[in-house]
Amino acid sequence: MSQESPVNLPDLTASRPVGRVHEAQEAASQASSVDPGAERHRPWTKGRVLTHAFLGTMAVLWLFPLLYAVLASMRSYDYTSTHGYLSFGGFTFSNYTKAWEAGAFGHKFVNSAIITIPAVAITLFLACMVAFVIARFNWKFNTIMLALFLVGNLLPPQALLIPVFKIFQKIEVPFWLSESGTLLNTHFGLILVNVAFQLGFCTFVLSNFMKALPKEIYESAQVDGTSLWGQFWRLTLPLCRPSLAALATLETTWIYNEFFWATVLLQSGDKFPITSSLTNLAGTFFTDNNLVAAGSLIIALPTLIIYFALQKHFVSGLTMGATKG
Repeated sequence: MSQESPVNLPDLTASRPVGRVHEAQEAASQASSVDPGAERHRPWTKGRVLTHAFLGTMAVLWLFPLLYAVLASMRSYDYTSTHGYLSFGGFTFSNYTKAWEAGAFGHKFVNSAIITIPAVAITLFLACMVAFVIARFNWKFNTIMLALFLVGNLLPPQALLIPVFKIFQKIEVPFWLSESGTLLNTHFGLILVNVAFQLGFCTFVLSNFMKALPKEIYESAQVDGTSLWGQFWRLTLPLCRPSLAALATLETTWIYNEFFWATVLLQSGDKFPITSSLTNLAGTFFTDNNLVAAGSLIIALPTLIIYFALQKHFVSGLTMGATKG
């Protein structure tokens, strides 16, 4: 058996552009060794410096009233009257205890909770139901219903003062709900007014959010035999959690700080919300501004707690859909 001679194969490596490959490898290694932070660093151009200076100035101007209120609330009136309000020193926490006692903050906080918590819960629940119908079903009155809710928000509350007062004066309610037998001077009447005025805005926001939800999840739910109530309760509401958190934060702040309808519909001082406590801190001939500043910070504390508790969902709810496309 004869041994076959080896076949001489052409040298393929000789025809490769070794020089170019080597240069590409060196360029890649140099690129990988460069600090990624240096690439992301932007030069401080004149426009960028002016932008940061403008934003910093606006931030200081925005925070100055709050910081000044904190500084004033922690100093006595005698010290500021002697050294001036822009002085630094003489710190004390006595203004907070005096404001709490003089303004009856404990009782007024309970009144605000009785008004705010049910009003926010009822508003969001009804708005979710209406928005679900508007977003999921196409019928000829769909747009008209949404327009009616929006038109209600465009009416100024001052224009409805007399009609609402007359209606509440004639509506009879059980004695256990109102001592006068009408909706006047009741927390329930104030809750109804807040729900009526806030329902349109919440419906508009939630309907737009629900329209952006993929229809495939509802089609899959129908195939699985999920009822309409199940689609609303188990699918829609969990997906609307960011928008609900954002609306809950806004509605709590608005209803909690609302004082116009309280002065119109409430007639006894023991039923007024917390916003009326500041009037108790102002004297007839003299007002201690440091005491009022301490009372203002006490009143603002619940809304700040709610915001920081829902901050993550609040920001995600406001920016939802900003990066689509």
